[in-house]
Amino acid sequence: MTRELVLASASPRRRELLARITGNFTVKPSSFEERERGLSARDTAELLACGKAREAFGRFPDCFVLGADTVVSLDGNLLGKPKSKEEARETLRMLSGKVHSVFTGVCLIGEGFFAAETAETKVEFYPLSEELIGRYVESGLPMDKAGAYGIQDGYPLVKSYDGSYENVVGLPLEEVRALLNRAYGGDTYVKTCD
Repeated sequence: MTRELVLASASPRRRELLARITGNFTVKPSSFEERERGLSARDTAELLACGKAREAFGRFPDCFVLGADTVVSLDGNLLGKPKSKEEARETLRMLSGKVHSVFTGVCLIGEGFFAAETAETKVEFYPLSEELIGRYVESGLPMDKAGAYGIQDGYPLVKSYDGSYENVVGLPLEEVRALLNRAYGGDTYVKTCD
């Protein structure tokens, strides 16, 4: 019998992305506490993804559990989800006109199975005007996103990116597909993207 897949994330963006490669999953958000531990951005993303997956696996031990976490890094500084509108404005000012890295860690756990991957995408921002920053922050869109922005939000923030677009949205599909194919033995459980 094929074990059910659980996505341990409340993110609607991750749910939409995972649905591109498989319709066979249930969403059960993790209650793992996200907090910085003084690690590199890459290590932080993977550690938090695995923490989320482990917490949910403890509740659903008969399933495969997928955890994910996205971290934005500018000059070695981690930029998390803003706690206020002013923090969102300050983060966007810091990113304005610069190149930063987006890391998403993904971790898949099942009985007798553990694997983790981390993807990196380099993102360059346009120089942002105060007017644009103000409009974007007042829209409320930056408030639940690492780095205070979403590449998919429809605002002219991102000039270019090098790497996976889906990684910046919050779930690197190539890495996730590889993990699922390993876990499920490469069967037809995981469909390919169109």
